[in-house]
Amino acid sequence: MILALCLGLPVVPGIAVADTTPLEIVLRPGDRGDSVKRLQRLLREEGYLWGRVSGVYDDQTTAAVWGFQKLHGIRPRAKVDHAVWRALEHPRRPRPLVPRGAGDRVEIDLRRQMLIVYRSRRPVLITHMSSGAGVRFCNGGYCRTATTPVGDFRVTTRAPGWTTGPLGSMYNSLYFVGGVAMHGSTKVPLWPASHGCVRLPMKAADRLYHLVGIGEPVYVRGQSIVVRGRR
Repeated sequence: MILALCLGLPVVPGIAVADTTPLEIVLRPGDRGDSVKRLQRLLREEGYLWGRVSGVYDDQTTAAVWGFQKLHGIRPRAKVDHAVWRALEHPRRPRPLVPRGAGDRVEIDLRRQMLIVYRSRRPVLITHMSSGAGVRFCNGGYCRTATTPVGDFRVTTRAPGWTTGPLGSMYNSLYFVGGVAMHGSTKVPLWPASHGCVRLPMKAADRLYHLVGIGEPVYVRGQSIVVRGRR
């Protein structure tokens, strides 16, 4: 987009811009073209994006960008600029929350709102997520605070596809303590927003469900930073 402006060409949101040196390109949701494909391929190689490389900066790409930015200490936002391209040139490997944990495991980082799946101690899925909102709520005459429990757990139950309960709909749910599950959702904001479950972008939930079975260790660490008034 910078190149287009320098040449005096009009830039229309959502319209592809000619590919240039990656560091010169700024991408936003709705953009499309070779630069978006390049971004998606890089995010796929590092385990942040699942699904086809479409060349369209869609919601799943936004979630993958957020996850990448969080791990690299970049303030999460949908814009892909110089800082993101530079980090993509030299991507970091995540630092394990539980270095001596099982080789195959799920780690949930409440502080950074991230979920990482390891296979043979190597990260194979890294995703943005949204955990318990930390607010008081009541359901069926029972009141509690919406928190995601911290500790060492294991997956106890798998529920494929969509299921709907009194608190809403969940996709490809993997329960790891009581009624708390990792599951897909169409609403996974940048802040803790759930009743206690771990919400994931839909494509990440598909991949997680494929990878994780009954008995898989789930390590939950940290404390959510709740942003009031943004649920």
